[in-house]
Amino acid sequence: MSTTLDEEPTDTPATPVLRGLLRQLGPALRLMLVATVVLGVVYPAVVWGVSRLPGLHERAEGSVTAGGASSLIGIDPVPADPAADPWFHLRPSASAPDTATAGLGPADPSTSGGSNLATTADDLVTAVAERRAAIAGREQVAPGRVPDDAVTASGSGLDPDISPAYADLQVPRVARVTGLGEDRVRALVAEATRGRVLGVLGEPTVNVPELDAALAATRPGLR
Repeated sequence: MSTTLDEEPTDTPATPVLRGLLRQLGPALRLMLVATVVLGVVYPAVVWGVSRLPGLHERAEGSVTAGGASSLIGIDPVPADPAADPWFHLRPSASAPDTATAGLGPADPSTSGGSNLATTADDLVTAVAERRAAIAGREQVAPGRVPDDAVTASGSGLDPDISPAYADLQVPRVARVTGLGEDRVRALVAEATRGRVLGVLGEPTVNVPELDAALAATRPGLR
């Protein structure tokens, strides 16, 4: 049979597939455009706006204090002269070197975690007793005056906060070494103290990185 010029050309096998792809391409491009606007523009703008709300702005902008440390990561300061120690100290850390002070001293910030020792473990009982004696000697007080959070490590080992009782225990030493006077040091402690969340949750805490940064700003040259 011969083909005349009036006959319409027949579709090739690939034509329906091509038409299907073109029909799907339009919705896919529209979906990509909508997702780009929503997830690439609207969502970041909303997150940025929420971060400007009172109480969130400081955390959204980071946690670095004036002294260059993080107010969210607790790393115990190392005095140049332990006999004239001007700094407030943090809770013990399971990642600190296991020396005679049993975990007192700088933690390893690359490792976060507790010792996982039970409260009845002999190693923990011994460590707590050693810490209590070391802190009592450093602060020149009776061991019974050392609060519990001063001798027990936090779950993360990098807790930046201590109890007001532990901060108060350290005030006389810090005031004596820095020469600031106890009233001035207590005022700095008060500035670094946070109350209970919503007024009822948790306990008041003192942020040590912020407090030590304030000390360094108040008395330059501390080592």
